Amino acid sequence: MAFTALAAGVSGLQAFTEGVGVIADNITNVNTIGYKETRSRFSTLVTENSSLATYSPGGVRAFSETLVSNQGLLQPSSSATDLSVDGAGFFVVRDGTSATDTEGEVLYTRAGAFSQDAEGFFQNTAGHYLLGWPLDDNGNIPSNQNDLTELEPININALNGFGDSTSSVSLRANLQSSTPVTAGYTLGDLSAGTTSADFETNLQVFDSQGGSHTVVLSALKTGTNQWNYELTFDDPTELDTAVQGANGLIGTGTLAFNTDGSIDLANSTLSNVTGGGPGGTAVTLPDGALTFDYNATGAAAVDPGAIVFNFGTDGQANGFSQFDSISTLISSSADGASFDNVNGVSIGEDGTVSALFDNGLTLDVFQLPVAIFQNPNGLTRQQGNAFGISDLSGDFALQQAGFGGAGSIAPNSLEQSTVDLANEFSELIRVQRAFSASTRIITTSDEILEELTRL
Repeated sequence: MAFTALAAGVSGLQAFTEGVGVIADNITNVNTIGYKETRSRFSTLVTENSSLATYSPGGVRAFSETLVSNQGLLQPSSSATDLSVDGAGFFVVRDGTSATDTEGEVLYTRAGAFSQDAEGFFQNTAGHYLLGWPLDDNGNIPSNQNDLTELEPININALNGFGDSTSSVSLRANLQSSTPVTAGYTLGDLSAGTTSADFETNLQVFDSQGGSHTVVLSALKTGTNQWNYELTFDDPTELDTAVQGANGLIGTGTLAFNTDGSIDLANSTLSNVTGGGPGGTAVTLPDGALTFDYNATGAAAVDPGAIVFNFGTDGQANGFSQFDSISTLISSSADGASFDNVNGVSIGEDGTVSALFDNGLTLDVFQLPVAIFQNPNGLTRQQGNAFGISDLSGDFALQQAGFGGAGSIAPNSLEQSTVDLANEFSELIRVQRAFSASTRIITTSDEILEELTRL
């Protein structure tokens, strides 16, 4: 019996030593961003008895449980790249020697103290690189959200001097209904200057390298409730003259209006212009793109232009209209820009990462996924306050912030450790007392064995 009691005492020393280690880990990480408290749990070791008249001591064993699902207090921060998850979920990061190390392990963390390394990639204090979905030209994320290969390390410094081509132009203008009709108009009269326009306005567009160009829209009343218009580059040398029309002409068409002054898109037209005449294909309104070629023999070759011109909603006056007031441009908007140099970053609650430029423009470039698990407490602990997948946690699901059970992104904030220091100190006292009691079992068993050897 003394030998089994001695073994039980030893198991107590082992278990409570591990318990002290868990408490020590919690206390030393009380200020670690995103740290999740670990608790010791103890379970009995029972030796099967062959007789009800005897008792065979077993002992105790310890195991630890990390309370990963507990939410820590969110504290405000002055850094735009300090992030936290408000609710369920984790940031997706990659461990590796560099951001481009695709062999690095993908991990999940709540430690959102990110900053830029020497190459501009976002990494936290543990050296893990933040991953996100790159956004396409329309601001959309990849269709397969759960494909880890679609994620990229986030770096906005590569956008310095970035240019984005114009793909859409919206116009709101009124053409005066009492304007006299001009007869005898032929294609190219407005761009050649042989006929004066009744209405004219300039539109700024950008090529694929961010170069700025001016397109002139000229309109002439040619019939009842009908206007002809031409779209012309103010500098014809910016176009490929072997393909485009003369005098910088790239598009032509008619604007038809209903009797109430609203646009009649069904009878309005837009056509490409090539080789001096309407040799291109007609563009389907309202969502067809006018295409043209820039000058490929210049200092830099750029992609062909493709711009959708929005003249308004059919049967409404929210674009072009024809009322008996002076012809005027009410408003216009065009996408595309030359973004100059990056001077900052902004991250929204939906995880959208936007680059801020010197000229005041912004560009959405990434979106942060939030990884959720069926059992986050089953994740395995990894170096750097990160977690890995295990059989107990289940597989991950990458969600957009705020959807599918995922929490939202809280920018300019950090999640504090979930350790309660007062509770840890009291637990330390309790475990230390249990350890001391286990030592008494050993010393008492030793005295019994010593007495037995003296018989």
